[in-house]
Amino acid sequence: MISALQHYLFCPRQCALIHLEQLWSENYLTASGKLNHERIDSGIKESRKNVRKVSAVRLFSRTLGITGIADVVEFYLQSEQSDSFENTVILNGVQGRWKPFPVEYKHGTVKSTAIDEVQLCAQAICLEEMMNVKIESGALFYHKTKSRVIVEFNPALRDLTAEITEKIHTLFRSGITPEPVVSDSCKACSMRDLCQPEITSNGKNASQWLKKYVGEMIQ
Repeated sequence: MISALQHYLFCPRQCALIHLEQLWSENYLTASGKLNHERIDSGIKESRKNVRKVSAVRLFSRTLGITGIADVVEFYLQSEQSDSFENTVILNGVQGRWKPFPVEYKHGTVKSTAIDEVQLCAQAICLEEMMNVKIESGALFYHKTKSRVIVEFNPALRDLTAEITEKIHTLFRSGITPEPVVSDSCKACSMRDLCQPEITSNGKNASQWLKKYVGEMIQ
């Protein structure tokens, strides 16, 4: 799933817990994000004169071996004289040539890492493969600030997206959940109670913790 890229960039162990061990836990952040996506994920279509919006678009890429759902794909009507006319698509039942533009909706604010940009880039790569076009940019919409951030799909971001995808495939082939690394990110992680990072990090395991706990009780 394309969502695995974001989970992996946040924490490889979180990615494995969710996608390998099929575990999930909600907190206020994930619950709020789910509420924000209810309307977006309904599969609605909106149109204005030169813009058409389609939500919950199913995606796949055989090249990267990923699948998922785009929050929204906007299609902008292009003039036949436009320089970008070659990177357009024909929409069923609609006249003209249209340029696809993926938009991902996020609950919070802009992050200091490329975690959101990689997820959006993966969506663009899927659309390119499915529609046989080149997509130069997309957008991230952050609910907290009510603002859009334009993302350019440059070679560096595309390479990072492919690199993270391959790391996840390697992780899944191994079938081994990585050990936790305690960080400030653990405080906001919905999987914290299932992960137990303070107990199992730095080479610790359940038997070691039990010995220590029992030893403290009988002292």
